[in-house]
Amino acid sequence: MVNGRNEADRTLGAQQSQEGQQSTQVRKAAFASAIGTTIEWYDFFLYNTAAALTFPHLFFPESSAYAGAIESFATYAVGFAARPVGAAIFGYWGDRIGRKATLIVTLLAMGLASALVGVLPGASTIGIAAPLILVLLRLVQGIAIGGEWSGSVLLTMEWGNQRKRGLLGSFAQIGVPVGLVLGTGGMTLLSALLSPDAFNSWGWRVPFLASLILVVVGLIIRLQILETPMFAAVVAENRISRAPVMEAVRHHWREILLSAGLRFSEQMPFYLFTSYVLVYVVAQHHYSKTFVLNAVLIAAVLELFTIPWFSHLSDRLGRKRVYLTGAVLTGVLAFPYFAVLKDGGYVAIFIAVVVSMIPHAMQYGPQAALISENFPTHLRYGGAGLGYQLASVFAGGPAPLLATWLLAVTGTPFSIAGYIVLSAVVTVICGWLIKDRSRSDISAEATYARTA
Repeated sequence: MVNGRNEADRTLGAQQSQEGQQSTQVRKAAFASAIGTTIEWYDFFLYNTAAALTFPHLFFPESSAYAGAIESFATYAVGFAARPVGAAIFGYWGDRIGRKATLIVTLLAMGLASALVGVLPGASTIGIAAPLILVLLRLVQGIAIGGEWSGSVLLTMEWGNQRKRGLLGSFAQIGVPVGLVLGTGGMTLLSALLSPDAFNSWGWRVPFLASLILVVVGLIIRLQILETPMFAAVVAENRISRAPVMEAVRHHWREILLSAGLRFSEQMPFYLFTSYVLVYVVAQHHYSKTFVLNAVLIAAVLELFTIPWFSHLSDRLGRKRVYLTGAVLTGVLAFPYFAVLKDGGYVAIFIAVVVSMIPHAMQYGPQAALISENFPTHLRYGGAGLGYQLASVFAGGPAPLLATWLLAVTGTPFSIAGYIVLSAVVTVICGWLIKDRSRSDISAEATYARTA
């Protein structure tokens, strides 16, 4: 009787110890996910802001204001075109050797590329080589960010409680507003403290070089985490695919395409609301760059709270219900948003910029789980990454470029609003068709029998 009780106590103790270790790893994974994507997006948003504020005259000085903006945003779009390539490259390794090792490489690539942008001479110094090297570094950034997202999401989703997958997946998504706060905040602070000449000549470079410090912090954190239990089970059961990306495309092409379409009303408006708005408001009203940057900064701070909240809500109400509500709101608010940007004053424009990020958070928060849940574990890094990043080619990347062109051709910002409404229609259709696996067991192969 005593031996039986002792055995039960040992079993209970071992179970509690295992649960405690898992809980510790979930917290570490969540922090590593958030800090990693924060660094990646900090670097990415620095480039976005610089593309709107300093790159036109620095790397394209012979162009007109319109042509300079077009050329600057074209280099900006190159990074988006490279994202699916990064998703395929790192998706292969993420599903072959694991999430942790792959994420260390993406972090290093992004940080080094950004630091090199910070020391790149302008066209007045090295001529045409300057914009060419800038494009090359933007390609490296795009490839790195293309491989980062799915790994960061899976780092938490594949460790934690399946009833909280939406919330856990959102830790990677939080990296976007944090990166936006740090990147935009750094630019805002420097533009306020320095004279325009000092900011344009060397001040904008400081945040790019500072990314090296963040990379060191991120590496230290990521080296301390373990591989996810779901992927470890795939290795133990010898279910590693020899060509995971090709297999994902062959068996899950429908989910990849729907995931890409799902992002249209989230990603495309986001880059208009955070990047193109800098150009439009300054040109339309001659407001200071700092004013617009501050509005974007406050909007990003708001998302620090709204992204996890809507993600938690998706765990309770279902991913699609929350997500599609955000897509519809994006379409509804498009014309009022540009009406305010066109004719509104300081206060109205400031509020419009901040409020525009609420429908984005309703989609971006639950999005990580909604997309990733539609792929089996042994193909999830590559499949989810391809679906997520494919949208960059058609939605996020061309957005500021097309917005600049639409305004020049039509003479009215409402043409851009129509562009946003079209993106919302695409998302609603794809959201209706994609499967909601909010309450499915995503570790079970049988869950994906329909498409396997």
